[in-house]
Amino acid sequence: MGPYMGDGKNNDANIMTHIIKRNIEKITDWLQEDDILIVDRGFRDSLDLLNELGIKSEMPSFLGRGEKQHSVEESNTTRLVTKLRWIVESINGRIKFFRYLDKVLPTNQVPYIQDYVHIACSLINRYFKPMNIGDPEADELLGAKMLFLSKQINELKNKVENDGLDKRSYKWSKIDSTDFDIEFPRLNEEELRNLTLGTYQLKMAKSYTEEHFDSEGRYEVLISAEDQCLLSAKIQSRHISAKCYQLWISFNECVVLGWYCKCKIGGRVVGMCSHIASVIWYLGFGRYTTDKQFRINNWGQYLLDAKNIPEPEEIDASDDEATVTEE
Repeated sequence: MGPYMGDGKNNDANIMTHIIKRNIEKITDWLQEDDILIVDRGFRDSLDLLNELGIKSEMPSFLGRGEKQHSVEESNTTRLVTKLRWIVESINGRIKFFRYLDKVLPTNQVPYIQDYVHIACSLINRYFKPMNIGDPEADELLGAKMLFLSKQINELKNKVENDGLDKRSYKWSKIDSTDFDIEFPRLNEEELRNLTLGTYQLKMAKSYTEEHFDSEGRYEVLISAEDQCLLSAKIQSRHISAKCYQLWISFNECVVLGWYCKCKIGGRVVGMCSHIASVIWYLGFGRYTTDKQFRINNWGQYLLDAKNIPEPEEIDASDDEATVTEE
């Protein structure tokens, strides 16, 4: 299908509408009533057409005007969608592995774009490893677990809001994790994946951990003065330099019991956000590894910063004037 124009009128929703109404490649023959179409937010304007055809759709949630965080239910449902849609983005990434297709092409190449994509996809199909070899039994168990969790509430979120754990009046004790004497459970990689229900958050964990270390190599968290099995931390946002997200984790010596973060998706219990995952990863796994050097290199020391313009020195001209007078 395609290629399509690259202007604003040829967005995902309009392309989908065009494909269905024109029945391109007889798509309506294999779209059956009660099918579920998994889409991203770009297809929002085509949902009415899909509903008219009796096709159900699932899409990540939008934040309402003035809202700062998705509800627990919205966050859980969104995670179910992204868990299924990752394969689409990964395949797009494979196509862009070919450097020629990873950039804007000159206009005189337009007639050949479809051929180039066909060639690239043929090479991928022939020589690349499958994206996911699949384990039907394991996939079914994981799917059942995620569906079950998606219907649960976030008890720790309710505790934070009801007991004022996010208020300044609540008492916390600051501790350095290098001298961490709280019985936080030690976890292996499989146990971490069972909590995150994916690998992306774990891949991001080390970089978040490095950001959280201070210049003296300390990884600080807060422990509740009332409950030694409840901790809090503020993790730097990857996208907004001036933004930190506060999070809470409850645990015992054997397992992690619950979590909540104030980021957009921090209320979900189907997995967790990367901020929470980074803290659990470090306290339960990272600090026990042989590579304990997590401090980030300050590459900025090799660069100049134009915003730091020194103020001109004040020069007392009285001596010069006196010299001129004397001469």
